[in-house]
Amino acid sequence: MDIPNRKHFRFLGLYINSYALKCVVLFVTALVCRVLLFPRLSNISLPSESEASIQKPKFLEVPQIVWGLNNQKIAFARACLTARMLKRKLLMPSLSASLFYKEVDLLDPIPFHKVFQFETFNSRCSDFVQLGHFPKVLNRSDAVELQKGSGRKWTVEKDYDQLLEFRKHPYDQYQVVKVVGKNPFLWHDHWPAKDYARVFDCLVFVDQISKEADKVISKIRNAMGKVRLSQPAAPYMAVHMRIEKDWMIHCKKLEQRLNITEICSSKEEIMDRVRNIIGLKIPIIVYLAVADTLLEGEDSILEGWDEGLIVREKKRLGVMGIYKKHPYLIQSAIDYEVCLRSDIFVGNSFSTFSSLVVLDRTQKMIISGNARMCGVGARWPSFAYNLLGQSNGPRPWVTNLSDSSLQSISYGSNQIHC
Repeated sequence: MDIPNRKHFRFLGLYINSYALKCVVLFVTALVCRVLLFPRLSNISLPSESEASIQKPKFLEVPQIVWGLNNQKIAFARACLTARMLKRKLLMPSLSASLFYKEVDLLDPIPFHKVFQFETFNSRCSDFVQLGHFPKVLNRSDAVELQKGSGRKWTVEKDYDQLLEFRKHPYDQYQVVKVVGKNPFLWHDHWPAKDYARVFDCLVFVDQISKEADKVISKIRNAMGKVRLSQPAAPYMAVHMRIEKDWMIHCKKLEQRLNITEICSSKEEIMDRVRNIIGLKIPIIVYLAVADTLLEGEDSILEGWDEGLIVREKKRLGVMGIYKKHPYLIQSAIDYEVCLRSDIFVGNSFSTFSSLVVLDRTQKMIISGNARMCGVGARWPSFAYNLLGQSNGPRPWVTNLSDSSLQSISYGSNQIHC
């Protein structure tokens, strides 16, 4: 028998040279590494037609959002939570710049991104809900209408069941679900307060609104004048003074319907409650946030306040020009920022505006880790002047984020948390 050359080796019954052996070893090693390190590669296959349809972006479209700023914020949040439940993005809705309660056709539309920062919203809410642009919708004909029910027969349970149906086949195959019906603010509520708070936390006003609010706040803090305190920035209290004629009509009807007497407050009652805030340090600037165009006898709101309460409103501050160049919605947004950033806030617990300011301030205290939430010892204290507290002052107020719905904030409550 011939003896193989010493450069040849026996492998699996065959004589191979060293170069071939090296190739075999390398191939086997690579094969083992592939199996061990990349097992998923063997399972890769092209997506089927049904799988491709699942990956197609899907959207929810809602009607134009109307009414006041904070009703619009609630409506927007409700639309977001509806989209989240349907596992869809919310198509960027149109807001309303003007304020009409009945003449819906007269409502001036304003794009969402003219009031709130679109990209910031999607960044902050990336793990919760997302907004989409209309141009990114590939086929608007690939849509189905979702008719929201109304009337007493349309219950919360029926509304919830309808949403569950639209998560299933065949509705889940459509690219767009288009809601047809009433303003989203009037839809049934299916989500806890903390979910709404999550959406509100993602809403940030555009820079223009923040800068306008900066100008107003600067005027407020400088209103101390010759009696300015030693602090670099004089503290101020914002009072959301709801005494406008439209509010007085609304609150009286609400008191009759609910059979309570803790909703309406006169100017005199508000002044009395504010002066009796326990622990209030004076002098302090008091900014009156009020809808001037709906106010009767606006000059009188500055009269009768205690010495040490340096009371100002838009006209006295000289900031009317800042407000008048903007539509109603933007004016309200500026006032919202002024109230939100105040050292002390006093409002009405049946006002949506006041309620959302307090919710935002409560969120700020929770995030900052404040141990104390109520009273002037808190970092951003809030009070409800329509509810009697200790020493004839207003009742301390924070939002109860464990509520099962937004009912108390949407429509007001005399059972506030503090």
